[in-house]
Amino acid sequence: MHLERIVLRGFRNLRDLELALPPAGAVLLGPNAQGKTNFLEALGYPVLFRALRGATDAELTQFGGPGFRVEAAFHDGQRSRAAEVTYTAGNRHKRILLDGAPVARLSEAVGAWIAVAFLPRDVALAGGPATERRQYLDRMLSLASTEYLRALVRYRAALAQRNAALRQGQEPLARAFDAPLAAAGSEVTMLRLRWVTSAASRFAEGFASLGERGPVGLSYRTDAALSDPLGWTEALQRVRSRDLGRGMTTIGPHRDDLILTVDGRSLREYGSTGQLRSAAVALRLLELTTIEEASGVPPALLLDDVFAELDADRQARLADRLLAQRVGQVFVTAPRRDELPSGLRLPVWAVLNGVITEAT
Repeated sequence: MHLERIVLRGFRNLRDLELALPPAGAVLLGPNAQGKTNFLEALGYPVLFRALRGATDAELTQFGGPGFRVEAAFHDGQRSRAAEVTYTAGNRHKRILLDGAPVARLSEAVGAWIAVAFLPRDVALAGGPATERRQYLDRMLSLASTEYLRALVRYRAALAQRNAALRQGQEPLARAFDAPLAAAGSEVTMLRLRWVTSAASRFAEGFASLGERGPVGLSYRTDAALSDPLGWTEALQRVRSRDLGRGMTTIGPHRDDLILTVDGRSLREYGSTGQLRSAAVALRLLELTTIEEASGVPPALLLDDVFAELDADRQARLADRLLAQRVGQVFVTAPRRDELPSGLRLPVWAVLNGVITEAT
């Protein structure tokens, strides 16, 4: 994956720009709060057409502005393509074009441009709540599999309708959504379980490649019966009173978790800061290889001040791993050049007050 050109209008604190991007990528240098991360977020926005760090579209709009526009021209390994999104703040309307044609459903555009982001907040993947790991699974598997994305969309729609009925105390109406919830939920659960089974050994290898010791585990906490639509009938009946009391569906993939262990103990509860960071990086490396194997094309890499979060040994190991792996473009942010591993030889751009210029 290679991003050839980016056009931004009204995005965060960045000045309006139109840039041709180097084939190998670039290093973005500058003090904090100047726009480095915002530019990286703009590069990653056309992946799922939402912010990398969870901000709303309204929050991506410059203060007091009418909205924003992101245009990305890229090569997907076979042909040149283009994605464009325009967000209007007044009516909160988002319009997406892919190769010049309007997109009726978001799923039609997701995955055309693919990038994997390594962010400072990624430590929450290992040390944060279960929702962080579920979002990780959903993002990665949606980009790797249209089958998963479609099942996830159906599941979320059925879940929202069932929960609305439960909040209103309408049990017969809630029961009407049991079948679509089971059909989509079993598919989501089955595909997650299948991925975890194939990824466990790779997670251990990635963790060890960063210098960590001790046996490490990756597993998926769920009710295995929910990987079969028939298993949902008994499970939903068992929790029906509880669901009505709480006004929400209390079982399903929206409640499951990805479990990480080291030496047989919960990494989230007992892992050191260094181990948590290594585990988070190992999960991102898994995301990288999973998407590449599914698409046949290595994604671009967006590395947001990641090396500064690691000690010198982990820095060097991560740089060696990334440089040895087949990747697309690499975009890296850092306050200073000396905070980056010496092996990253990329064009350098300066970012100051939202303006991006080629460094001399």
